[in-house]
Amino acid sequence: MDKRDLSSVFRERLKMVIRRSDLNQSAFAQAVGIDRSALSQLLSGATTRLPRAETLLNIASENKVSLDWLLGLSQDEGLTGEIRASFELEEAVGGFDRTLLARWHAEAGGTKIRYVPAGIPDLLRTDELIEYEAGITNKSPESQADETRYRIDYSRRPETDMEVCMPLHVLEIFARGLGIWSDFPAAARVEQLTHMARLLDDLYPTFRLYLYDGRLRYSLPYTIFGSIRAAIYAGDMYLVLNATQPVRALTRHFDNLIRAAVVNAHESAAFARDLVTLPIRNNDS
Repeated sequence: MDKRDLSSVFRERLKMVIRRSDLNQSAFAQAVGIDRSALSQLLSGATTRLPRAETLLNIASENKVSLDWLLGLSQDEGLTGEIRASFELEEAVGGFDRTLLARWHAEAGGTKIRYVPAGIPDLLRTDELIEYEAGITNKSPESQADETRYRIDYSRRPETDMEVCMPLHVLEIFARGLGIWSDFPAAARVEQLTHMARLLDDLYPTFRLYLYDGRLRYSLPYTIFGSIRAAIYAGDMYLVLNATQPVRALTRHFDNLIRAAVVNAHESAAFARDLVTLPIRNNDS
């Protein structure tokens, strides 16, 4: 691993360990045997130098994590040295606040989350659209609403950095009332697009939506939680990737989607507002 990458991963995992310790930085520094100023320098990213081996061992030992995990050489936090499987399957069921997906969002706090949705992004949906889509998918509208509220609250936290990239034709199909939205009323579609535009303005820049041309690019729905893990959505299941290399590969794929965007984040709210006229034209035709 490149020294800069190693330092970056260590810094993010050190921040995670500090958050979970419930200690302030001064108390944490004292617990692991370093000066408060030395800890601040490690967290600042001003240098790619890692702390002394003794300090690394103290941090790992005091916080019950493995040294390999702390340095980004393993995705397994445990001290047993066992090799964790490179992927797992998790069921996507239950109230969102009780799911692993919510826990992964919490653990990735302060790092960038990259998200390719399966349809209209969860946190941008109105209650009426949630109810409608829940009826199609046989999912609980209550759990879907919980997920939407959680994601909105998460996106409003000052430490949040979330990028979402999706094909623009999904929004155009929705606006025209085609596909799975053929029975969703035009007035409700207008309200959904207006609601989306308001939220995009409200949450920017901590939440940024990019739209790419789906004729030129393709992507499965997935979420990348910092450098920790990625979850590929597969209906009622998530394929969870824990190994460093596949997470990096998905990150590169997402970055290519961003580069191919035809509607950038600062333009997405206006794009949603412009789509409001499409349902009206569709109904008049």
